[in-house]
Amino acid sequence: MACSCAHGVVFDANLLRNSALEDGLAGWAPLGACTKLSAHDEEPANVPTETINDVADDYKPSGRYILATGRACEEDGLCQVIPGGALMPRITYRVAGWISLGDGMAKAEGAGDAVVRINIRLGGDGGEGVEEEKCLVVEGGVVCAEAGKWTEIKGVFRLKASPVLSGAAAVHVQGAPAGVDVKVMDLQVFAVDRKARFKKLKKKTDKVRRRDVVLKFADAGASSAVSGASIRVMQMDQSFAFGACINPAVIQDPNFVDFFTKHFDWAVFENELKWYHTEAVQGQLNYADTDALLDFCDRYGKPVRGHCIFWAVDNMVQKWVKALDNDQLTAAVQGRLTSLLTRYTGRFPHYDVNNEMLHGSFFQDKLGEDVNAFMFKETARIDPGAALFVNDYNVEGGNDPNATPEKYIAQINALQEKGAPVGGIGLQGHVTNPVGEIICDALDKLATTDLPIWLTELDACETDLDLRADDYEVVLREAYAHPAVEGVVFWGFMQGHMWRQDACLVNSDGTVNCAGERFINLRREWTSHARGKIDSDGNFKFRGYHGSYIVQLATATGKMHKTFSVEKGDTPLVLDMDV
Repeated sequence: MACSCAHGVVFDANLLRNSALEDGLAGWAPLGACTKLSAHDEEPANVPTETINDVADDYKPSGRYILATGRACEEDGLCQVIPGGALMPRITYRVAGWISLGDGMAKAEGAGDAVVRINIRLGGDGGEGVEEEKCLVVEGGVVCAEAGKWTEIKGVFRLKASPVLSGAAAVHVQGAPAGVDVKVMDLQVFAVDRKARFKKLKKKTDKVRRRDVVLKFADAGASSAVSGASIRVMQMDQSFAFGACINPAVIQDPNFVDFFTKHFDWAVFENELKWYHTEAVQGQLNYADTDALLDFCDRYGKPVRGHCIFWAVDNMVQKWVKALDNDQLTAAVQGRLTSLLTRYTGRFPHYDVNNEMLHGSFFQDKLGEDVNAFMFKETARIDPGAALFVNDYNVEGGNDPNATPEKYIAQINALQEKGAPVGGIGLQGHVTNPVGEIICDALDKLATTDLPIWLTELDACETDLDLRADDYEVVLREAYAHPAVEGVVFWGFMQGHMWRQDACLVNSDGTVNCAGERFINLRREWTSHARGKIDSDGNFKFRGYHGSYIVQLATATGKMHKTFSVEKGDTPLVLDMDV
């Protein structure tokens, strides 16, 4: 395994004994009086071949697994003690490996799959005699396991403080229904080396977001006229978009406005476009807040994402809508589309059409499975210039069985099969303890749809400011380095004006905290400026990030200013500056 150390932490080294690979079941213990453990070899054809686990560059799933049988309840399973002192506070740990189900699932309630949880128990040895109240249980991963199929674990946890009771800790695998056999392959717990990941991402970013540029200031025969002249190239804006959430209160705060206008290119309204805000009472339309926010964005030249036309989650639907019968609801849906979209045709480049359909299905339950596609098609008919997004949460985290990339892709495919013009994928990005490899895995899978991806509601919740800065950097570097991602929108940034309180970049008095400084520094890192002299061939060469530029050339006869753009491309961009 590849390892590096910092402050006594050994990164990318498994803290567990994979005894199925070594000497049978040493290190593993059953949970539950009836549970029995045994070691087995999987059929070669059934061993997983793809994994995001890059603890070692040559890692492949081993095919050896532990089988837990005779489970009498959901708490039964298997466990292994983690060596004392191995887990350290403030370090992000990944839980990796593979889970499958064996016999018994067909007889269990809800046959087909089962939620299996990996828990980290602190303050006890994990055995049968440990008193429950003396243990702190930290979730280390959740998978929706199936019989006959291996599902990869993508768990993450971080400790706020050291385990102090007995100094012991254990990992537990449990949660499937009673009587269902659980298989565990290559379970690993290891510290994540973020700095090593960042080095890889910088190389990836250079390839994805930068391009060689040749500025030609003279033909070969006239190069002497400009050769040696001083030149300065400055990037004015980026092709990659950064945005932030706004509302009527924050745009009255000069500190908020100052940071927003300096560091963000796009906006999204927190609640003011949602149906429950614009029509809280049936028939009483109120677009005053929406109009005021649009006027603010127009003054500063900020395009706005339209969030959202509908919201699929039941408890986000206003009471009067819930009280409608099906015919009345059909009319209300059409009325909402017509009212909103005709009023603001051309004003919102993006729309989140029906928010969080992986986690809610109010309109589909009432009006049938075709209603979601209808919402997309009708939106496109009324406002054909807008890109229409699906938008959901937890997809990038790998720890929500309801929101896997595979389920998101299936939802998108189903919409498209019904004629819905899906134009983009929204990942909300409400993250806790983010891990780059897990985010990248989700982005890679979603990119197979060939749709642009945006992180639409980013916030990283962490009380420790230094860790919060690190968490933001993890997400931002993964997003910026991925070719399918076109923008990141923060779900607020100022203390006291955010949905998640421990996620701010700017304090309430306007001072920028270290998380905000990290964001500013990343934007600075991803901006290209160049100075130098025109060469003897009349050219100036540099490598720049995609976006718009201004060039200033100083010659004996005066100064010249020109603008140009650097677009994506694999070959050098050659531009004639026409001196």
